[in-house]
Amino acid sequence: MPYEIHTAPGEKPADDSPAPRSSQGHGWPLWEVFVRQRRGLSHGHAGSLHAPDAETALQNARDVYTRRVEGTSLWVVPSTAIVASDPDSADELFEPSTDKPYRHPTFYDIPDEVGHI
Repeated sequence: MPYEIHTAPGEKPADDSPAPRSSQGHGWPLWEVFVRQRRGLSHGHAGSLHAPDAETALQNARDVYTRRVEGTSLWVVPSTAIVASDPDSADELFEPSTDKPYRHPTFYDIPDEVGHI
């Protein structure tokens, strides 16, 4: 297999577990595709596709989202595995961080010998 499927310790690869089903895409699950453009950059969401298993999703993602050699790494994640915050609850979720000024190093004195950080 030319592709490596990464899982958390103790988890089985997605290919060994029953795939979640979707009402679209021939009953195949929906996969979210993340592409890293160059080494050192983070993966960014490129789009979605339907596929029967992780390996096929990875191959299809390569064909669809990196046709012109745009990427150096691909991740495919079952859409059902993604947990997202509710945009309507953004105030509750993100507001508490504004009362923690120590998270922003604006009031720290940096010695001149340290240079530019």
